[in-house]
Amino acid sequence: MRLYLTALKPTDSVTDGFLPAARALGCEVTILTDRPERHPDAVACDVRDPRALIDAVEHLGRPDAIFTNSDHLQTETALAAAYFGLPGKDWRACASAKNKFLMRRRLLEAGIEQVFSIRIAPGEPAPTHVPYPVVLKPREGVASEDVMLVERDLPGAVAEVRKRRDGEALVVEEYLEGPLRTLETLGDESGLRVLGGFETTLGALPYFVEERLDWAPPDGSHAHVLEALRALEVGFGACHTEYVVTSSGPRLVEVNYRAIGDHCDFLLGDVLGVPVFEWILGVHLGRGVPSVPSGGFGSAVSLVADRAGTVKQAPGHESVVSGDVRLWHRPLRDVGDVVSLTHTNRDYLGVLRAVGPSRERVDTAISEYRAARPWVVE
Repeated sequence: MRLYLTALKPTDSVTDGFLPAARALGCEVTILTDRPERHPDAVACDVRDPRALIDAVEHLGRPDAIFTNSDHLQTETALAAAYFGLPGKDWRACASAKNKFLMRRRLLEAGIEQVFSIRIAPGEPAPTHVPYPVVLKPREGVASEDVMLVERDLPGAVAEVRKRRDGEALVVEEYLEGPLRTLETLGDESGLRVLGGFETTLGALPYFVEERLDWAPPDGSHAHVLEALRALEVGFGACHTEYVVTSSGPRLVEVNYRAIGDHCDFLLGDVLGVPVFEWILGVHLGRGVPSVPSGGFGSAVSLVADRAGTVKQAPGHESVVSGDVRLWHRPLRDVGDVVSLTHTNRDYLGVLRAVGPSRERVDTAISEYRAARPWVVE
């Protein structure tokens, strides 16, 4: 079987997740990327252009699957898969999921949600009258970059963001107050399956940095999220949806039409005890989603820098067993690195994930690990 994987920069999800999974499934993998110098044995291709992508695949040989886990390449990869008649996502769903304004518009038209949202085109002045507080974000942003709560002076906030994102469209949305949750789904040709979800702990406002995710059992909020995904025609393949349980009911924050990131994709497999990366690739190879087990408990803690400076001390890449809890630490910085605070997920120093029989045991093991192996930035 021949699998084409489209990518931009290297990620742990691809390097340590999807590539080993593809080999386990017996696939011959070709990486198509616009950064071939950063991927071993990759083929150069303008992967942001579906015409170039289709041409490259046709030249290299008939595919059995075309796949990406990149936020930025879902639409292009879906178009290429459709061209070759392969299982894949609906490119329209990919486009409306990635574009936060289109997502809001589709849900409004379907009568699923009514959340205040306006688009600010490049160069367009910011509105002076909005229902404060609001959230300002890039229309197609990732990693909480330039996402902020604005309680007054939206024009000033827009001017600040445009210093870094000149020429990009922005979105202003109603601030959704309540617990932040996720829903992780995986769909095949027969329909969509719920894998599970997480409760998300954020850092201090006005920024939206995710500091911790804890496994959460299914509850009534999932029904609304699934209805919204159906309205967006999101179903096939992996999807990571973020939503807030407001006093008026669940409301979507964003739909990331790919697997959850920041090492929570690995945590998902750890908690369920399944080869989640193989499952995701399998549906693109025409296989069905197996029965989903209930799983145990797990947490992923993002170790966030609380100050600018230089990394003086850091734990290494390791796995540890603490009683009946398993922990994995993945450093994202090295000793000697200079840290500049951005108030985004780029401030992560490392990620610590743990699975065990209960939240109490997992919390204890995480606290003990962090006390024994601290990150020091001075």
